[in-house]
Amino acid sequence: MNRQAQAAVLFLLGASLLHAATTDLYLRYVKQGLRPLVLVSGAVLIAAALATAWYERKRTRSRKRAHAGHPDADHTDAGNPRADHTDAGNPDAEHTDARNPDAEHSHTEHSDADHAHPEPRISWLLVLPLLALILVAPPALGSYSATRTGTALQEPLAYPDLPAADPLPLDVVDYAGRAVYDHGRTLHDRRIQLTGFLALDRDGTPYLVRMALNCCAADAQPVKVALTGQVPPVLQPDTWLRITGTYTPRRTKDPVNGGPIPFIEVTEAKPVAEPTDPYDESWNG
Repeated sequence: MNRQAQAAVLFLLGASLLHAATTDLYLRYVKQGLRPLVLVSGAVLIAAALATAWYERKRTRSRKRAHAGHPDADHTDAGNPRADHTDAGNPDAEHTDARNPDAEHSHTEHSDADHAHPEPRISWLLVLPLLALILVAPPALGSYSATRTGTALQEPLAYPDLPAADPLPLDVVDYAGRAVYDHGRTLHDRRIQLTGFLALDRDGTPYLVRMALNCCAADAQPVKVALTGQVPPVLQPDTWLRITGTYTPRRTKDPVNGGPIPFIEVTEAKPVAEPTDPYDESWNG
C-alpha cells in the first residue's frame, strides 16, 4: 500500500464517519452525545488524507526535478575528457573490476534499495473497518444479548419529580430504579407507559428490555422489567412493544447475576416500530 492508497483509505474512512454522523447510523455504535466527536474524527481523517496526498505529490515532483537535473553517466563521461585519462592513469581500475564482477550489480541493488520503501501488506487491513462501515449496518443488540447478560440496574442518585402526564412515559431504566430502590413511592396510582423490546427468560418469563450504555454499543448492558397481567398471548423475542400498566411491588431475581428485576402490571400492549435510537442513555452506570 503506497501513500496514495493510504490517503484514499483515510479519505473514505473519514467520509464514512461523516456520513454516519449526519444520519442516524452512528447511533448503532455510540450514544447520541458523542455525535460531535464522530464529526470531528471524520473531518480530521479527511484533512489527514488530503495532507498525505499533497505531500506525496510534492515529493514526487521534487524527485522528478532532481532526476532531470542529473544527466546520465554516459553524458557525464562524454563531457569530461579527463575521465578516460583518469582511468588510463589507474591501470588497476580494469583489474579491480575484473576481480569484482559483482561490483556493478551490487551497486545497482544498493541504489534500488535506497529508493524502494515498500509498505507492509498488512496495512491493507485498514480497509476492513471501512468496508464494515459502508457495507454493514449492524442491528442493535437485542434479546440474545439480554438473556445472556445480567441486569445492570443500579440505584439512582436521585428521584426527580415526575410530570402529571397520564399515562406517564418513563424510560425502562427510570421505572426499574424507582420500583426497586424507591419501592414505587413515586409510581403509586399512576398509569405508566414503557417502550422496549421483548426477551423471554429460560422459564418463559417475558421481559421488557432496553440496553443501557455509557459510551458505545460495546459496553451496552440490559435493564429488564418483567411483565405480568394482560400480556399478549403470542410473544416474539425482539418485538418492540409500548406497554401501559401500573406499578406492582412484585419482583424477581435475574437468573444470570441475581440482580433485581421489578414487575409491571400490564393493562395494554401494542407493537411499535424500533425507535431511531434503540439504546437507553439515561443510565449512569
